[in-house]
Amino acid sequence: MSTQWFVDELAHAGPEHLDPGFVAGFDRKQGRPDPSDDLAALAAHGVGEGATVVDLGAGTGQFALAAAERFARVVAVDISPAMVASMRERAEGRGLATLECVRAGFLSYDHTGEPADAVYTRHALHQLPDFWKTQALVRIANMLRPGGVLRVRDLIYDFRPDQAGEFFDKWLAGAVDDPAAGYTREDYIEHIRTEHSTYRWLFEPMLEACGFEIVDVGFHGSIYGAYTCVKR
Repeated sequence: MSTQWFVDELAHAGPEHLDPGFVAGFDRKQGRPDPSDDLAALAAHGVGEGATVVDLGAGTGQFALAAAERFARVVAVDISPAMVASMRERAEGRGLATLECVRAGFLSYDHTGEPADAVYTRHALHQLPDFWKTQALVRIANMLRPGGVLRVRDLIYDFRPDQAGEFFDKWLAGAVDDPAAGYTREDYIEHIRTEHSTYRWLFEPMLEACGFEIVDVGFHGSIYGAYTCVKR
């Protein structure tokens, strides 16, 4: 497929992700999420030690580094040069020869070798508008083997349009004051205004239209969704 008409993902990533200073404090701001549940979800759907796993929008490698200790090949992909540099440094420090770090995005990563057994992405797909989400999902389906697993965690809205004010007020009320310790009210407002989180009732048909069967869904606070899908 020609990608000449594809959107510039670097422009959608947000300038903070390109700043080495921001990247240095990224894990603390994110709360250092534990990848155990995601690794367990992959294992529960047959992704074994010999698997190839691709992490799209890998950030500083919180999931990818843990996955590289379990699977035969892990490709960590991120559009930010600063994120990729951070991942490479960490992988070298741990001696993880199974981890490949690639600077690319959902729409520009070209998978090589055997089809992937699983693709993982956390809090990155929302950087793309809905049309481009579908293009990203088609590309993910194409890089997976039949029966391969897609594990998605993202900011997805599980409420009706007329409930938006109510749920956003609750979300903003949970913000922290210190930007080094987590996401502030201003951070959340910036996300709502400029990023592209979508409704659950729009996202799930996208997954199905792009070749996936949804096998497990979990939501936290009507904002954070976790999906396990299998390529048909």
